[in-house]
Amino acid sequence: MSDAPALKEIFNRDRLRHIAGETLAVYPDFDSKAFLARASKELDGLSVMQRLNRVSQSLHAGLPEDYRAALDILYELAPRLNSAFVSMILPEYVALYGQHDFDRSMQALKFFTAFGSSEFAVRHFLRRDFPRAIEVMHSWSLDENPHVRRLASEGCRPRLPWSFRLENLMADPAPVLDILDNLKADDSLYVRKSVANHLNDITKDNPDWVLDQLEGWSLETPHSAWIARHALRSLIKKGDVRALTLMGAGKKAQVDLQNLKITPDAISLGDRINLSFTLKSTSVESQRLIVDYAIHYVKKSGGTSAKVFKLKTLELAPGQSVNVSREQQVRNFTTRLHYAGRHELDVLVNGECLGRSGFDLSE
Repeated sequence: MSDAPALKEIFNRDRLRHIAGETLAVYPDFDSKAFLARASKELDGLSVMQRLNRVSQSLHAGLPEDYRAALDILYELAPRLNSAFVSMILPEYVALYGQHDFDRSMQALKFFTAFGSSEFAVRHFLRRDFPRAIEVMHSWSLDENPHVRRLASEGCRPRLPWSFRLENLMADPAPVLDILDNLKADDSLYVRKSVANHLNDITKDNPDWVLDQLEGWSLETPHSAWIARHALRSLIKKGDVRALTLMGAGKKAQVDLQNLKITPDAISLGDRINLSFTLKSTSVESQRLIVDYAIHYVKKSGGTSAKVFKLKTLELAPGQSVNVSREQQVRNFTTRLHYAGRHELDVLVNGECLGRSGFDLSE
């Protein structure tokens, strides 16, 4: 089991004292004791996002009532905070108290995003005035700063984790097409990751729309090819033929699966399994293979639910063999708990299950 501290401990009491001290440094009238009392109230029971919201509210109680004056102080505070994630209290402040002042607030979100991210905050403006906000975000997609370009994509993801969904974009992603098109070959990996995740979001509701767009891209361009590969990961895990074809692996794999082993075949929670097998080509031509595996996790009810994991993409020459292996720890996550029982494991090649083995998990 991991000994790493919970993410919410980013906003622990030491961090609250840091925020209070830095705010006092740029605004001498700030009541740091009152801030700490408000921000730390029932802190242990709050999630990371609840803590973030609480800190922003606690700042508001100690800053000038005039929104413009408060923003001036937060602009000075931004470079003094010692954590990118913690700096997200600043765009959160804008979302909570600045929706009445659209132009000034959107400019503030653009400024603050370079210190962490304004991805959560900008969604409140999209929900309040979508046409106006998406137009600003389109201009951001052409900005010279990669943090701003990334915000243009990340902020309007239809299914952004830890935020509310943008139902209108889940129904019709067309309004973000120009933004994604501007960023489809971006020089920044930070931006490309966002574009890929955005497109992967869209595949959950509009897979054909994404495939239609990507089929029009020049995938000989390395940056665009990288985005497409990562954008299609969910569809490839499902064995979608169009997605596999775009990645050059649309044909049925002509291989023999040999020596499939999982060791050990019985483990306890926290232990590791080792998966290994050999793929031997039976084709007279070279072939591209996308190799994944799926673990059928036992649920509390006793049924199972499959989760697909990426292994590798490879080119296999005629008659060639390749050994594939992977080690994986079986441990609990906040998003997935494990239960005792037989866990089947499938080897997937170009979306097709070529073999199955498994392991037993004890309490």
